[in-house]
Amino acid sequence: MKIAVTGAFSYSGKYITKRLLDCGEEVITLTGHPDRPDPFDGRVKAHPLDFEQTGMTRSLRGVDVLVNTYWVRFDKGENTQPRAVENTRKLVNAAKAAGVKRIVHISITNPSAESHLPYFWGKAANEKAVIESGMAAALPATMITAIVSPTARPMPRMTLAMIPDLAAGIITMRVVCQRVAPRAIDPSL
Repeated sequence: MKIAVTGAFSYSGKYITKRLLDCGEEVITLTGHPDRPDPFDGRVKAHPLDFEQTGMTRSLRGVDVLVNTYWVRFDKGENTQPRAVENTRKLVNAAKAAGVKRIVHISITNPSAESHLPYFWGKAANEKAVIESGMAAALPATMITAIVSPTARPMPRMTLAMIPDLAAGIITMRVVCQRVAPRAIDPSL
């Protein structure tokens, strides 16, 4: 299976990618940081995560699963929560145009559109963008809600260990995140 992981040279993406490679999967990355050191000794081909629709679609052709770790923690300059939502829409649209079969979208615990904190309402808006893209109706999609610990680990080990099975469609995170569109879990609904 060919899997694209956004940010495979960054924190969350690096651990997800390592787990997928250890399971024998072919992994590519879309990255906004092409100058970061490659921890995988060239085993992961890097493509730009520049939110240019045509290029991202081309990079995602032949990919079976997109694992999306893209996010903006704090608004800084042009990197804002509203822009992250628009960028997520562009990424999902590129995946759809490229024929990607499954999306695993990494989120957080308790994102809320009503939150006064931009990070939380931004994450809620990102989830909504993925669900409203139509991908949930057309493709299996999974939201993973990651718990951030005081040691800044973005995912518990149990969730990280499940990534290959999520990518393969063997399991869904129905219990972990109930905000997923029902059709993302069961296309017959």
